[in-house]
This record gives sequence, C-alpha cells and structure tokens, in this order.
Amino acid sequence: MKAVSTNQMNEIEKRKNDFSNEAFFTARTKTWEAIQKISEQISVGMLEQEANEIAKSTLHEMGTRQGWHKPYVHFGCNTVKTLFDTPEPNVRLEEDDIYFIDIAPVWQGYEGDAGNTFVTGTDAEMLRCSTDVRRVFEQVAEKWKVDELTGNELYQFAEQTAQELGWLLNLSMNGHRLADFPHTAYHSGKLAETSFCPSPNLWVLEIQIKHPQKPFGAFFEDLLA
Repeated sequence: MKAVSTNQMNEIEKRKNDFSNEAFFTARTKTWEAIQKISEQISVGMLEQEANEIAKSTLHEMGTRQGWHKPYVHFGCNTVKTLFDTPEPNVRLEEDDIYFIDIAPVWQGYEGDAGNTFVTGTDAEMLRCSTDVRRVFEQVAEKWKVDELTGNELYQFAEQTAQELGWLLNLSMNGHRLADFPHTAYHSGKLAETSFCPSPNLWVLEIQIKHPQKPFGAFFEDLLA
C-alpha cells in the first residue's frame, strides 16, 4: 500500500475550522440512544421491513430527518449481508434469532454512526457471536491505541482475531471517516485503505463477522476514540 505524506494525511483528516467536539460527541451519544430505543420496539414475529420502519420513525421522533445512509435492521439470514447487499425479503424474527441495527443519523449537522447486535433467545452460538463481535472491536481498538497500527493493519489484525474466535470477518465493511455532514467532502476512502495510523475521534471502526457454516452473523461499529 502506498504511503502518504504528512500533508496528505492532514488533508484526509482535516475538519472545518469551527468544528465542535461537543456537538460531535452529542451526536454519538444520541445515536447510541436511538439504537437502544429501536431495539426496545423490536419483537419476535416481526417482519424485517417492519423493524426498518420502526428505525426510521424513531429517528424522526428524536429530531433527525437526515442520515448519511438510511437505517438498516437485518434479521437472521440477512445478518451476513451488508448495507450494500440486497436483503432476503419477508424475513421474520424468530424466538431464537439474531439481528443487528446500523444507523447513521445526522444531528445538528454532525454525523453519528453506530451499530450493534441483539439476540432474542438462548441459542449459544448466536449469543457468542453477538458477544464476540464486540470483543473483536475492543481488541482491534486496543491494538490501535497501543501499537499505533495503520488502518490497513487494523483490519488485518481484525481478520486474524475473528478467525481465532471461530468467525469469518467481512472485509467489505471496513471503516470510514466521520465528521460534520458530509464526511465525504473531506475523504471518501475506507479506514482499511489508510496507510497511516488513524487519529482519534475521526474514524469509525466497522466489524462484521459471520458463522463459517451457518447463515448468521453479527455487526458492531463505533468511533475509534
């Protein structure tokens, strides 16, 4: 991977002159609150389409009409799919099942982006998957803090960590910038493509894993802070 100069890195990681850290972290907090509110309304027997409507209406009720991508709720077999994939239609949440919520709302001009996985029953593998996706995220984030790895190296480490836990990492969900809306005005590339150590409070680490044989997975994302 081609190295970038200090000037190039500064250009990639720049923010507007009056950028407000307080507003940025408020957006992050509200995004996690929204995920919790959405999850509390999702129940066994519900169609995935219904859950996605709940996600949209909840965000509207909380005061945002804009997102840098639309909210996604994926049930069961669709948890192995990304937001770029076409989900299987008419998937219903079962008693022993798994689902994730991925939202990217804009609050007062600042982007939030978070994702989390939930389990509806007692299936041991699904419960472990939902726990391990967070575990991979935390180990990668700690590796970033301690060893100052590049974005590319972080995802190599994430892939290795997922494999050691018995899962496959989806490398097409590979992180990105976050900022005032839209972050693509500064940089549209992926975290996994960066050849420098990403700065704090600028990049989202996305982790999506799946079972090596069974049609389910888990997703977790948050800011590298």
